[in-house]
Amino acid sequence: GNVMDNPLRYQMTEYDCGPTSMLNAVSYLFRRDEIPPELTRNIMLYCLDCFGEDGSTGRRGTSRMAMMFLSNWLNGYGETGHLAVSSRYLSGREVNFSQNGPLRDALRRGGAAVVRLDLEGWHYVLLTRIEGGDVYLFDPYYHEGPFDNAALRVTDEHPCSYNRIVPVHYFEREEISVYSLGPFDPREAILLFNTDTELTEDKTVEYFI
Repeated sequence: GNVMDNPLRYQMTEYDCGPTSMLNAVSYLFRRDEIPPELTRNIMLYCLDCFGEDGSTGRRGTSRMAMMFLSNWLNGYGETGHLAVSSRYLSGREVNFSQNGPLRDALRRGGAAVVRLDLEGWHYVLLTRIEGGDVYLFDPYYHEGPFDNAALRVTDEHPCSYNRIVPVHYFEREEISVYSLGPFDPREAILLFNTDTELTEDKTVEYFI
């Protein structure tokens, strides 16, 4: 990485995995000196919009509506030229790891993806890379020590890009289980790109042959 790499951050409460993962996506894709402070403010403002049963704000985390809105806002923000960012919101059956699907394609081209999955309840994480049968991700929920399941690898050696390596078939399960994307209907993913560094079809043509 370069000198402006930022270590990715962990969530501060039980509920802020959504905004933390969106902030991590921006940190992963851009240098610290490129990121306007209003971006941080708006990510925090737009997320944590769900109400708890007792009416307390932010006690249920971030809604799909907020994530969709934030994805659209980031895309519009990129179009104004303030930051070379683009974003796309995926939902339902679009959120899968098929070979030519948008999720795998985004990671292959240097993008990042914030996905909602199961970790003892719905939870957002940042996917940064896919290689062979493994997905490299940054989970903002701090986990002491290894998982009981040796297939779920925990690492703290790459604080700027990932802290877990999880086999792709864990995500693809439709039942609710650790790191599964779960049933198709509620699935969602926000794809993010740095349009200055994103590998386009032209740049990756040799790669696909």
